[in-house]
Amino acid sequence: MSTTLRNNVHVFGDGPVTILFAHGFGCDQTMWRLLTPSFQSQFRIIAFDLVGSGGSDTGAYDRAKYGSLHGYADDVLEIVDEFCTTPIVFIGHSVSATIGLLASNRAPERFAAQVMVGPSPCYINDGDYIGGFTRDDIDDLLLTMDGNYLGWSSNMAPAIMGAPAQPELSVELANSFCRNDPDIAKHFAKVTFLSDHRGDVPKSVTPTLILQCSDDLIAPRAVGEFMHRQMANSVLQVIDNVGHCPHLSAPDASSEAIQRFLSRTLA
Repeated sequence: MSTTLRNNVHVFGDGPVTILFAHGFGCDQTMWRLLTPSFQSQFRIIAFDLVGSGGSDTGAYDRAKYGSLHGYADDVLEIVDEFCTTPIVFIGHSVSATIGLLASNRAPERFAAQVMVGPSPCYINDGDYIGGFTRDDIDDLLLTMDGNYLGWSSNMAPAIMGAPAQPELSVELANSFCRNDPDIAKHFAKVTFLSDHRGDVPKSVTPTLILQCSDDLIAPRAVGEFMHRQMANSVLQVIDNVGHCPHLSAPDASSEAIQRFLSRTLA
């Protein structure tokens, strides 16, 4: 199977550096539509869907391969090998920030920079580490998804999106959740919310922007501060926004923060 079909890869824009945009849980590449216009005149852009999401080939979803985030990192590196001959910037939202971290740790020579939007290497509180959730919280979330995935999607989308002044974004996110195969989504949720990649964070040597919202239910500021402390070559930027999807609810602020980082890093 071709990588293009498997991951629904789209290439556009033009420039000496390639940006890979990777979406978060329950979403697809269309979630970047408000950000990509700011970059496509300066950068070559690759947008793709994680296997099991969006327009990807769901027949390629292998529970063994995608039983850890490393399976998705393998796909990223295959996309890089097939489509990228220029320096690469990886921009990943939420769980894809961790996927990008794993990929760049394995092939640091391929990545000029990475941008983590609302990242979290571990969602569960552990001693002094504040991930935002207890293990019971996550177990309850997964149990609710197992029992009523569509209901979970409708109820959780407004809390995840935030953006109280833009309710249409919550509807969009709920619809995105609901378009995904429930069995695949529930499996991906378990892999996402039960993963712990804190040990991979300090291994990163790639220049990194950690982009966080001032009020984020899924990735609280303590997580970004933890990652910034652990990553020697990182910048932490907090933007004034409620929610977990600033590329949709605060695209101008997100774009400006990323542009500033890249102008310094790629100079």
